[in-house]
Amino acid sequence: MEIGIIGLPNAGKSTLFKALTGNEVHIEAFPFSTVNPNIGVVAVPDERLKLIADVIKPDKVIPAFIKFYDIAGLVKGASKGEGLGNKFLSEIRATSGIVEVVRCFRDESVAHVEGNIDPVRDIEIVHLEIIMSDLEIVERNLEKISHAYKSGKKELKHEYEALTFAKEVLNKGKWLRDEKLRNEWINVYKNYNLLTIKPLIIVGNIGEDELIGEETEEMKKLKEFTKLKGYPLIFISCKLEAEIVNMDEKEKKEFLSDIGLKETGLEKLIKESYKLLDLITFFTYANNILQAWAIKRGTLAPQAAGKIHSDMEKGFIKAEVINFEDIKRVNSLHQAREKGLIKIEGREYEVQDGDIIYFKFNV
Repeated sequence: MEIGIIGLPNAGKSTLFKALTGNEVHIEAFPFSTVNPNIGVVAVPDERLKLIADVIKPDKVIPAFIKFYDIAGLVKGASKGEGLGNKFLSEIRATSGIVEVVRCFRDESVAHVEGNIDPVRDIEIVHLEIIMSDLEIVERNLEKISHAYKSGKKELKHEYEALTFAKEVLNKGKWLRDEKLRNEWINVYKNYNLLTIKPLIIVGNIGEDELIGEETEEMKKLKEFTKLKGYPLIFISCKLEAEIVNMDEKEKKEFLSDIGLKETGLEKLIKESYKLLDLITFFTYANNILQAWAIKRGTLAPQAAGKIHSDMEKGFIKAEVINFEDIKRVNSLHQAREKGLIKIEGREYEVQDGDIIYFKFNV
């Protein structure tokens, strides 16, 4: 799973990236301090891993991972070359979803490219630039296939109709994901890696005081806007999260308890990302390694095996499956087998969240 982080300059994108990945990144209090994209992987927190490990006692435990891309900030007019332009959007076109960081914190030492704090305006600026970037791709490719389709190449019908519709929607300043779309059109948009079709989470970057205090007007305004648009919203103090990431588990729990929180903002963001992208986690145990894998809900066993290695999908024979809810009731895999808790599943088996699977395959 890969997620792109976008936003205006100085919104807190790179600070969020640092908090997520633990990677040191170049952060300044002025715009355009991020030029080249930052790329990092984040372990998905999952308490089930420890509980499963207690039963099967592996030599090594590997969590599922999310890859995050932090790109340069967009400004008004980026599609026309303002700021650093919009070429950086190409870095996140292949991602599964987008996290948009919006500034809600007040700090006079950190410049705002628009001069004042207005999260809704900032979202609209970024969204317009993304729309213009997608429109450029749509118009260019529509021009390419238009003549061929009108000359009799009927196999281009779905693509022509999809791009024609996309052009109309984008010219109205709307995102494609907000429209009712035919399935065959969605596939066309995904093939072109259009950003306006991707799932989106809004992160309101607030100060530490706002995290435990009353909502500011900016926060209220952002909540109303995202509710109207149907965008998932999470408030995170990116600066605070970047400090928490360096604490050990005991320090982290004590700190969160002191400020009345049960989990970090980053944990909320990862859970929301899973929900938004409709992902589940399954586990494998082979060669004394317990590993977690993220897949789309509804994935069949052979395709889940292919997540590990393409040869496993091609040569899939069967899957030995026990769910997390069942493995909690035993002390070992041997005991699970004796109790008949391990089931044999075939090619049509739909992998469930929490499944522990041993794939049998032939290359």
